[in-house]
Amino acid sequence: MIAFMDSQLLLFILVNIIYMIRNLGKYMFMLYHIFFKPEKFSVYWRRFLDEVIQLGVKSLFIVSLMSAFMGAVLVIQTATAIESAWIPDYTVGFTIKQSMLLEFCPTIISLILAGKVGSNIASELGTMRVTEQIDALDVMGVNSVGYLVGPKILAALFIFPIVIMYSMFFGFFGGGLVCYFTEIIPVNQYILGIRSFSEDNFVFIRYAITKTIVFAFIITSISSYYGYYLKGGALEVGKASTNAVVYSSIFILFANYILTQLILI
Repeated sequence: MIAFMDSQLLLFILVNIIYMIRNLGKYMFMLYHIFFKPEKFSVYWRRFLDEVIQLGVKSLFIVSLMSAFMGAVLVIQTATAIESAWIPDYTVGFTIKQSMLLEFCPTIISLILAGKVGSNIASELGTMRVTEQIDALDVMGVNSVGYLVGPKILAALFIFPIVIMYSMFFGFFGGGLVCYFTEIIPVNQYILGIRSFSEDNFVFIRYAITKTIVFAFIITSISSYYGYYLKGGALEVGKASTNAVVYSSIFILFANYILTQLILI
């Protein structure tokens, strides 16, 4: 009985390894056709602008809302946690700056974008696959991967760092509003904390932008993969969207650890 269970477990692991290798091969094949068999620049340009609006501009409202409340909550929690006559008030502003630049804006906002943008990409491409629009492009001789997926990846690489910078501003702004209306700490001390040790700001911003660019590629490429290679009917579109969000989030967290090790340590 034990030997039978061991063989079943070994078979299960082997099947999953083969499935992972197969998916990795299809993923690399998709990237190859995007970057090594591209369409003309004029074809990309219009779709690039459309995707910038779809992926970035239309995400600004939720990003600004989340960032402002995140900054506000961080100010309250930090000010409450370090109430001491020995700790200056500007420490709150400095802590908020470190938290927003290093982790909250690039990582948490990217996870939010993985849910919003990733599900949108997977459902859009999945619907096109189900309705045979992608097959029609292939029949017409169009490089469907390059035409549909390429502009999404390029647009995300361009607009996501701008969105994250926008998120940083609203995070600091939300914290400043809390300081102004609640007087939990003086506003001038909050601003002093943000401006203190400014020689490290460039390193932190470079770190945040580098992470964002990697996360943008992960979100768009993985979501496009699950949408583009969808098999089945309309029911599978929802499953593809779920898989896109889940696996994008997992790889974002994994990449976050690797990049932190490489850049900050």
